[in-house]
Amino acid sequence: MSEPLRPQAVGTAHERVDGWAKVTGTAPYAYEHPVPEPAYLRPVQSTVARGRVTEVDARAATALDGVLTVLTPFNAPRLRRGYDTELEVLQSDEVWFRGQIVAAVVAETPEVARQAADLVRVTYDVRPHDVTLSADRDDLYKPDVVNPSHPTDTLTGDPDSAFESASRAVEATYTTAMYHNNPLEPHTTVALWHGENGSPALTLYDSTQGVHPLRDAVAAMFELEPERVRVVAPYVGGGFGSKGTPHAHVALAALAAARTEGRAVKFAVTRQQMFSFVGYRTPTIQRVRLAADVDGRLTGISNDIVELTSRYKEFAEQTGIPTRTMYAAAHRRTTHRLAALDVSVPSWMRAPGECPGMFAPEVAMDELAEACGLDPIELRIRNEPSHDPDSGKPHSTRNFVACLTEGARRFGWGSRPRLPRSTLDGDWWVGTGVAGSTYPVMRQPGSAWASVRYRGKGGAGTGRYEVSIGAADLGTGAWTVLTQIASDALDVSPTDVDVRIGDSDLPRAPVAGGSSGTTNWGSAVVAAARQFRDKYGPDPADGDECTAAMPDDGNGKRFAMAAYGAQFAEVRVNVYTGEIRVPRLLGVFAVGRVINPRTARSQLVGGMTMGLSMALHETSVLDERFGFVVNHDFAEYHIATCADVPSVEATWIAEDDPYPNPMGSKGIGEIGIVGTAAAIANAVHHATGVRVRDLPITNDKVFDPNLTV
Repeated sequence: MSEPLRPQAVGTAHERVDGWAKVTGTAPYAYEHPVPEPAYLRPVQSTVARGRVTEVDARAATALDGVLTVLTPFNAPRLRRGYDTELEVLQSDEVWFRGQIVAAVVAETPEVARQAADLVRVTYDVRPHDVTLSADRDDLYKPDVVNPSHPTDTLTGDPDSAFESASRAVEATYTTAMYHNNPLEPHTTVALWHGENGSPALTLYDSTQGVHPLRDAVAAMFELEPERVRVVAPYVGGGFGSKGTPHAHVALAALAAARTEGRAVKFAVTRQQMFSFVGYRTPTIQRVRLAADVDGRLTGISNDIVELTSRYKEFAEQTGIPTRTMYAAAHRRTTHRLAALDVSVPSWMRAPGECPGMFAPEVAMDELAEACGLDPIELRIRNEPSHDPDSGKPHSTRNFVACLTEGARRFGWGSRPRLPRSTLDGDWWVGTGVAGSTYPVMRQPGSAWASVRYRGKGGAGTGRYEVSIGAADLGTGAWTVLTQIASDALDVSPTDVDVRIGDSDLPRAPVAGGSSGTTNWGSAVVAAARQFRDKYGPDPADGDECTAAMPDDGNGKRFAMAAYGAQFAEVRVNVYTGEIRVPRLLGVFAVGRVINPRTARSQLVGGMTMGLSMALHETSVLDERFGFVVNHDFAEYHIATCADVPSVEATWIAEDDPYPNPMGSKGIGEIGIVGTAAAIANAVHHATGVRVRDLPITNDKVFDPNLTV
């Protein structure tokens, strides 16, 4: 076990280091980095879902003043093939999905680029397409692994026999919708080629969750040494996972810049284009079976999952992971099957796997509680495992029961009517629900490096410590918490620390994803700071510097590490219209030591609000006739607003877990979304007696004339 960090700055509600830059408009986002005489890119997207491009007529477009070039599959610079099919933009005439980039215009202004793109005429050899996901397809297949490298299927014992012989059982199918990540800042890339004497170099100002992973991917596609590519992303306006992996727009911007003779090319993806080629969460179909004895103790649990992927690149979401780890049962099974369809490739979205994968089992647990005549909290407590059911490892800490009991106290659960449809307040049925949450602690020893450098001219104690690491801050608070961590590790005030992040020229860092950033980056910062202090003491000289990597303390092999939470919801359903309102959400979490209560609460509340959006609003409507999402803007893709939930309260219990990292922290960016939708669905059932197993929960699914007064 690594030596714990002695908390001083850690644990305080430190003001955001980047706050003033953002509110005053001086923090440069990707599109705003100054480059001389930029050109502007506008893509041309496929209007068919499957086929081949046979001709691109760009004569009308190139006749416009200000058009610099039109890229097509027939004239675009060549990229490496076979590395990442998603990045092989304009390298083939094959059309894999509607909305695919099939040409691109580069012009002097964005207005001319848009006008010219509308004038490009593309001819296709159209082929029949298939975008229909169902569990009874005869071409479903088993992927080799699920994201990132988990076993596709797991089996312990005989869950089918356990189900058949169970005293109490639940069997049902649950579905979650297709969801599109919609950060406030859409994906943006500014690409600029430079270099001399046959040694090209590329600079990318990009809205990305990982400067080094993006650099490596682009370098591989253009067959450059990684050091010849620089990615700059000091400020990122949200990501929700969609910016965690590179997409076609990055490669396209770099291709276009290769044709502009040293001029930078700017490509800002529009809100509508965000629904085409930058990822989304796969819809899921989950068949859950729960078997229990007469006292409600699980004897068997299974989750058989069907998802979609694209034909040209596979992505298999790890939806079954929570079923493997959350509750104790002697007989367990999870399976994943994919349908390869004529759609763009799905990708990460906040809490991939755990988010949809907790909805089905947590609603099923509510149904089992009803079948057993037990309170839903009591049922969960009775099925608390003594060790991790999947790996057999002991938990570093597991305070799920503490979250349930503290949440019940805060929420007033004890006064809850036992039977559904028991409370009518005027024209509104009122109900409450609970669901569990979990999210693993992601650790990648050796993946993150940090450096500490002292800059001082006027004697000891008058300089500043410069801490550098190629991390990314998506608005989550990385600038701030890394400052706090560094100050404690160096035993200096946070005001004496300057953090540098968001540049691939800085020490290597992994992606901001999987709620792992603080663990990986913070551990590297602590290692570098301690090495610096051990080497130079409290009075370093100007220019003194140390660089260190996140160490491997072996704890990941010894313990199962995860954050846990209990989420509570109150809903009101209108008797006459079926309108659903959520006046109150509460989440109580066990997330190790909270480094900054201010940024932590922001993340947890944000996750819960996004879970509410998933429960009641969000769904990408795919028109199967044409193969594209029709509600591809904020006018029709509905997301939650402040008016949708008057009270969102996030809190945490005191948890001392020294094993995940020296800070004692666990990830908080994603656990807030994980259980929210299930808690709301369970509350809807408690209010109305109607069990909704398909998200989103809309008026038509709960409205029943027989429920009126």
